[in-house]
Parts: sequence; C-alpha cells; structure tokens
Amino acid sequence: MTKAESVDFAIRTLQQFYPVIPVPLEHKDPYTLLIAVLLSAQSTDVRVNKITPLLFQRADNPYDMVKLTIEEIREIIRPVGLSPMKSKGIYGLSKILIEKYGGQVPADIALLEELPSVGHKTASVVVSQAFGIPAFPVDTHIHRLMYRWGFSNGKNVVQTEKDAKRLFPKELWNELHLQIIWYGREYSPARGWDLEKDIITKTIGRKKVLDDYHKTKKARK
Repeated sequence: MTKAESVDFAIRTLQQFYPVIPVPLEHKDPYTLLIAVLLSAQSTDVRVNKITPLLFQRADNPYDMVKLTIEEIREIIRPVGLSPMKSKGIYGLSKILIEKYGGQVPADIALLEELPSVGHKTASVVVSQAFGIPAFPVDTHIHRLMYRWGFSNGKNVVQTEKDAKRLFPKELWNELHLQIIWYGREYSPARGWDLEKDIITKTIGRKKVLDDYHKTKKARK
C-alpha cells in the first residue's frame, strides 16, 4: 500500500467509525473552551468536565473571573492538577482579554499564544473547535498514532503536526484531529493495546511497530 493509499484508508476508516464527532471538553463558547483546554493539560477530559461546571457556576466569562482571587480559582480547580500555574494563567488571561479584546477571545492562534498559560496546542484547539478555522492540534494520541501508522517519525509534536498538515486535506483537519483522538483512546491506546481491534494500525502500520508488538506479545506468553 502506498503512502497515499494508507492515508486514504485511515481517513475512510475514521469517517466510518466517527461520522458524528463528539467534542471531548464540555463548553458553551470560546471563553469556556479556552479555560477547559487550559485545564486539560496533564489531566483527563473526564476530570476537567467534572470541575468546569463548578468553576463556570462562579465565573463563565472573563469579567466574572477577575472578580475571583487567584487563590479562589486555585481551590476550585485543584483536582485537575497543576492548580498554582493554571489559576494564575486563568486569572491573567481573563484580565488581558478584558483589557485588550473587550472580553472576547481572539480567533487567531498567534494572539492566543500570547496569553498566559496558552501554548500552541491550546490555541489550535480553540481556533479549530470554537471558530472553525482549520488547525491540527497534536496531543499524545495523535502523536502516537501518526508514528504507528508510519505518517510521522515520532521525534516531536512539532514535526508530527507538520506531517499531519502535509498529508491530510486541509478541509478535514478539524474533523480528523478529533477522530484520531477518539480512535486512539478506544482502539489504539498506549497501554493495553490489542492490535486485533486496531484495524488501521493492523492494516497500514509501520513495520517496526507491528514487529515490536508481536515480539512483546510473544515474550509475555
């Protein structure tokens, strides 16, 4: 199978598996999405979705958020981890949104990356999911699968994003990055991976990945 055929197979399979794509983080507008994505760093979507209703009950916009103290924000978000850094980031970016953007979240990756605690991945998720602007945020699942499928060398997420944007049609980026995340969680996880259930990797996977999988499985017997 050529690279182009492999890419086409992956796209078609993902579209069959996920014709309707749920957004992992619960939110109601660009601001609440920005906060949710920020909170999800080194945490789980399930945990974040339990905490954001508590936070947004107190403040679901930058104007109300800056009425809270950093300590109050930190206490609410403590269960998601990294609360000292995240609480400062949430307060700081809320203040900047009010002062520079009239309380609105800018639909521009570069401007978002200037906000406290907002990195490239967070900014990419926001423009993609909140504004429909083509982007390809790379998380651990996408990074892992792009390597397993032989679509990227796996050296770093920057290269993985470049490879994804080069291989996949731009009009599909916003759908595909979510489809790959769900597929990675359900069929191609880092731990407890069962190749028989992972039809994409089983069909187009990198030879080294498949060989290593079978060697590991044989060694466990």
